[in-house]
Amino acid sequence: MDTELASVLANLTTGIYVLTVSDGGRCRGMSSSWVTQVSGAPPLLMAAIDNGHHSREAVSRTGAFGLNLLGVRGRPLEDYFLSERARRPENLEGLGYDLSPKLGVPWLEMAMASIEAKVTQAFVAGDHTLFVAEPIGVRVNLDGKDRPLTSLDLDYVYLGGRQVVPRDRSGWS
Repeated sequence: MDTELASVLANLTTGIYVLTVSDGGRCRGMSSSWVTQVSGAPPLLMAAIDNGHHSREAVSRTGAFGLNLLGVRGRPLEDYFLSERARRPENLEGLGYDLSPKLGVPWLEMAMASIEAKVTQAFVAGDHTLFVAEPIGVRVNLDGKDRPLTSLDLDYVYLGGRQVVPRDRSGWS
């Protein structure tokens, strides 16, 4: 990727989430920053998952995922899911979570809020699949003492695939 383009893309502001899935009783999660709301009526959101990631197949099979919104105090979750330790089939072991009431997807205890979402459409877009989903349920853990974690809070940037690069803050505020 062109260095100048990579620098600009690295500064697109995104929220930081952990996307979770339960597939045949096996629960796993992944760091996810390419997420956005795409419709208001009906409410729909979209999450992009790398085509080579284990979670992509699980979401395709189950048609559901959890989206856990991280606050600044949940930063250790982001660090964990980006680490080598999280690259195992059931990587939620040892983390506090509950299964959501309707779709049975993992909701992380450290998340500011969690959504259970049912996939309505999927589109392959380059090296990722875009899963459009309808929120079916939500749990809110807001206490007024945290704020959403964003890509600008991180010292690194995900550019796709296994490309995680240090954030270059020179020339950017």
